[in-house]
Amino acid sequence: MTTPTVQEPPADEAIVDVREIAPRDRHPLIFDTFDGLSAGQAMILVNDHDPKPLYYQFLHERAGQFDWTYLQEGPDEWRVRIACVKP
Repeated sequence: MTTPTVQEPPADEAIVDVREIAPRDRHPLIFDTFDGLSAGQAMILVNDHDPKPLYYQFLHERAGQFDWTYLQEGPDEWRVRIACVKP
């Protein structure tokens, strides 16, 4: 059995760990953090499940403004780099 690889983010990227945040508060926190990024900056989302529904929400609400890259895909933790590409 192989151990999942976790890529460490650059020190200047905000880590948003929502595992201990109430579910109703997670998406507003994530979008507020993303909206505070400048073009070229990124945040690392840490979650306890695959945030695929959040990805679709980003596609709908921030189309063309972000880049989504999985850094770790389970089984107990997901890490996604969400970069701001808006002008």
